[in-house]
Amino acid sequence: MIIEENISLKNLNTFGIDCVAKRMITFSSEAEIQNYLLENNIEENKTLILGGGSNILFTNNYDGTILKSAIIGIKEIKKDEDYVYLEVGSGVVWDELVNFAVNNNYGGIENLSLIPGTVGAAPIQNIGAYGVEFEEVFESLEGVDLLNNTKLKFKKPECEFGYRDSIFKREIRNKLFITKVILKLNLNPILKTNYRALQEELKKIKTKKIEIKLISKIIRDIRESKLPNPKNIGNAGSFFKNPVINKKDFTKLKLKYTDLVFFEIDKNTYKIPAGWLIEKSGFKGKRFGDVGVHNKQALVLVNYGNGSGTELIKLAKQIQSKIKRDFNILLETEVNII
Repeated sequence: MIIEENISLKNLNTFGIDCVAKRMITFSSEAEIQNYLLENNIEENKTLILGGGSNILFTNNYDGTILKSAIIGIKEIKKDEDYVYLEVGSGVVWDELVNFAVNNNYGGIENLSLIPGTVGAAPIQNIGAYGVEFEEVFESLEGVDLLNNTKLKFKKPECEFGYRDSIFKREIRNKLFITKVILKLNLNPILKTNYRALQEELKKIKTKKIEIKLISKIIRDIRESKLPNPKNIGNAGSFFKNPVINKKDFTKLKLKYTDLVFFEIDKNTYKIPAGWLIEKSGFKGKRFGDVGVHNKQALVLVNYGNGSGTELIKLAKQIQSKIKRDFNILLETEVNII
């Protein structure tokens, strides 16, 4: 266990926002958490569980305690003819897990290549990309209830997964310290290649044998070409969720915008790419002081170096207002604002 006081968070959030936390505690095991809780109480409204800092925007210094996981390890705990079950420490970097799975030909998370953050944060956000959602491979997780120091286990139905959402992001936000996650991966990978950008790249490759290593590589290449590296330009990837609208609203939009980009969820529900809406509203590539909208992917807001969380929030609200006026759609933030 490591306890640090008045710690800078600049290198602990991918936006690179320069702010300070009153205290940060890093735990390396479940036992460390429980031993700490035996002698210390957690202040419910002054505690923040931080993963890789890749989906968070600090608007001020944090006058409380930040908890981080350094619980590592990837272990095969069960295997049958069709599936392998992996027990993964919450502090493992998500992309390291993806590499492990891909190198062993364990299918299910190759489409989630290069997503930043930790394994412990994946169920909270129910991360997803290129036609795959985290919940599809989720089996269960374990954690410690910070308020009464008890060990808890959650199976899929109890997690209440939704689009970039879960019970861990709502009712028990910052109340459960996730220690490990169990994933169920396929020994006979079923490839998901229906995402448009992925299909376009596959058409360029002259091979009949498509494996998960190839899918992972293509997705990495796509992400690197479209998304800025946080080491160079501060960002948290997608700032907004892709809005979901009903058939009536979709029909109106399609009549007005013949070039409308959309994904049909079912006969009555459609997902509209937020990036398309933002670009259509004229924000793509625009800079406002030291913050702005990325020039290759309009869904990404960026900090050019010395921008503040407050400036990014101001820009986000400008975008939301314009989208509401132009399309009668309210964009919801995907990034957690602190």
